[in-house]
Amino acid sequence: MVYPQELIQSLQEKARLLRRNVVLSIGVGNPGHLGGSFSAAEIVACLYFYKMRHDANEPSMPTRDRFLLSKGHVAILQYSALAEAGYFAKDELLHTKSIGSMLQGHPDARKVPGIEACTGSLGQGLSIGLGMALGLRLDKIDAKIYVLIGDGELAEGQIWEAAMAASTYNAGQLVAIVDKNNVQAQGRTAERFSIKNLREKWTAFGWRVLEVDGHNIEEILHALDTENREKPTVIIANTVKGKGYEPAENHFAGYHNMPFSEDEYQAALKLFSCANGGEV
Repeated sequence: MVYPQELIQSLQEKARLLRRNVVLSIGVGNPGHLGGSFSAAEIVACLYFYKMRHDANEPSMPTRDRFLLSKGHVAILQYSALAEAGYFAKDELLHTKSIGSMLQGHPDARKVPGIEACTGSLGQGLSIGLGMALGLRLDKIDAKIYVLIGDGELAEGQIWEAAMAASTYNAGQLVAIVDKNNVQAQGRTAERFSIKNLREKWTAFGWRVLEVDGHNIEEILHALDTENREKPTVIIANTVKGKGYEPAENHFAGYHNMPFSEDEYQAALKLFSCANGGEV
């Protein structure tokens, strides 16, 4: 399938806006998960602004597609997408992790419209997503469940229990996306907890496996549009941690959860500002 250049450019612009929103959410002097947010910006842009059926004016619409952030420590990326999609005012991003703010360090479905589950820091999203997919099937609702997983998160046994169960129950409405940026909190995944042969592993667990460049909009769209309801699908997205912000790109753990200095913050805002230099 050939996608219009206007669509590609529009989604690239959305990814830029998401990165800027993430910078706003971190602010000055407050640790924030920049690296894993930036690595998944294109993926989340394609989901929220192209693929998923959802409505900011009706967050609980029964027929909506669901997005679960299993790597919940990068909640600021989902907040950025929800704000950009109109679920709440962008000004709220400036109060992220402040006392009394609805936007806390991990996703909270009780406080934030558009959040589907309290997924904690990591490890639980695929199990929750499987339950949702099977529930929707029982209710005869034709909606998809998209679960974003970090590659370091694959060290969690619960992920593989859910993977086995999903193929056992032919959960074709379930799509997992692995943000394979090769870096976790304390260094490279290959050195901290190496999980090799991802394509072969997921295939052995009974999943349909696709692999893409996680920063190539066209490849992401093609993978999302390749439908198969007979078995669950996993998209292995090869990404760069901190993509788009050169000091953070592949910087081991340095920008996994980091604070900006005032100078760094202003430079990052300028980097992801509008073409005319104005505010977004």
